[in-house]
Amino acid sequence: QPLIAEAGAIPPLVSLLTTTTTTASGTSATSVRERAAGALLCLAIHNSDNQVAIAKAGAIPPLVELLTGSAVVVREKAAAALANLAENADNQIAIAEAGGARPLVELLCSGTAKARKYAALAVALLAGGSSETKIAVAEAGAIPLLVAVLTTEEEEGKGTVPPDVAAVALGRLADGSAGNKVAIAEAGAIPPLVGLLRRMTH
Repeated sequence: QPLIAEAGAIPPLVSLLTTTTTTASGTSATSVRERAAGALLCLAIHNSDNQVAIAKAGAIPPLVELLTGSAVVVREKAAAALANLAENADNQIAIAEAGGARPLVELLCSGTAKARKYAALAVALLAGGSSETKIAVAEAGAIPLLVAVLTTEEEEGKGTVPPDVAAVALGRLADGSAGNKVAIAEAGAIPPLVGLLRRMTH
């Protein structure tokens, strides 16, 4: 990861996120965007320096744009990249300012299993960030969708939303916000949260 970043790969990868033309070798624009988002994802995983560098290169707005109106696999890679970038507090604010909270929340109910998983991770990180990101997540309608994760039987297989991630996100939204606490209770979160706690302690 460090060698690739030091070689200057990040800015050109970011520029590829917005490509609209097929390459000379016949690679479609969709495939180019998917590979660029995937490469940035790999560079961001567990690498705080790269997370900062990727954001500084301007990746967050185009990644947010890719969450809507893109091919399924592109949305998955964009959500995963944003989830990793959101480990950085400044990046959380940048994601919220780029309008990322709403499409991430929408993926919780409309995305593929993989997209839902990564969107939930990103939402949980934003929910635990600044007051600005917490408000953005709540106003995007995250609370009832996160509660639905707890109350709906998850499909089998890799990539589904872990109920504990939804629980963490709800806990972070509730922290310091009386309004969110009321909304979470009114959405019916308490019984499934208690049930989850029981399952985790047995």
